[in-house]
Amino acid sequence: MSGADLGDFGARDPFPAELESNFADKVLGNVSTEHKILIPNASALSLAKLECTPISQLQQPISEEEAKQLLFKVVGWRLVNEKGVLKLQCLWKLRDEKCGEELINRINKAVESTGHLPTLHLEVPNQVRAELWTSSIGGLSINDFIVAAKIDEIKTSDLLPRLRAWA
Repeated sequence: MSGADLGDFGARDPFPAELESNFADKVLGNVSTEHKILIPNASALSLAKLECTPISQLQQPISEEEAKQLLFKVVGWRLVNEKGVLKLQCLWKLRDEKCGEELINRINKAVESTGHLPTLHLEVPNQVRAELWTSSIGGLSINDFIVAAKIDEIKTSDLLPRLRAWA
């Protein structure tokens, strides 16, 4: 079997013996079910593929309920309420200070084209904390979640502490 010949992953036609046994009479469900292919709308697409758009100072920040829904689309981020201002925050524990500096460089490189940069902190010698919010509107905008999703795509496995295997 060649690597390209993977077969059909969908439904198959019944075998002749199955047809003869009238197996369909014993199956629950509707034989005339209509199948639809649904095209995802923009909210279902990956946030990392979207572009940041200019935010007007007159625009209202995203509500906490909306933010909680969007939070499902970014991995490792949490909502923080600082003095009534909602922010996104993420924390990475890394091997050492050099890895922390490398992660900050990777984050800056990945999001510099968005024009919406996170606030980055190198804490302790081996932790990086990122915060995102749109200061011009005093809270969160969709741009914050787009940038968080772009940061999520950054490779960090080579910067994380190595796990010890005990014999």
